[in-house]
Amino acid sequence: MLDKNIKKKIIDKFKVHDSDTGSPQVQIAILTEEIKRLTDHLKSHKHDFSSRRGLLRKVGERRRLLKYLQKEDEQAFQELAMKLKLKIDKKMIDDEEEKRKKLEEDMMEKEETEEETETATDNTDDEE
Repeated sequence: MLDKNIKKKIIDKFKVHDSDTGSPQVQIAILTEEIKRLTDHLKSHKHDFSSRRGLLRKVGERRRLLKYLQKEDEQAFQELAMKLKLKIDKKMIDDEEEKRKKLEEDMMEKEETEEETETATDNTDDEE
């Protein structure tokens, strides 16, 4: 659990607008700080399995928020990943590019199929 003052500093640093406390950027920044602290704790307390479970839960939550932010606002995602020095940045970008390419290919194939169907129908109409 983060100290009240530390949490306030993080919120002030990453807030999007004046009264912001719950934007994805703020939530991700808070989770990142909590993850860092839990990681340090687990280095000295290797058999603290309940804290390890909490760490994994926080990492999963941060990953979901990062995916959401990347989908909604790519620029904000890039800036936040740079500020927090997240390694996940490049992997997530590559995954998104791969998905986009696949979608584009599927769309092109669908358009080609539709054009072939239209051409075939036009030829049958001409014969009649």
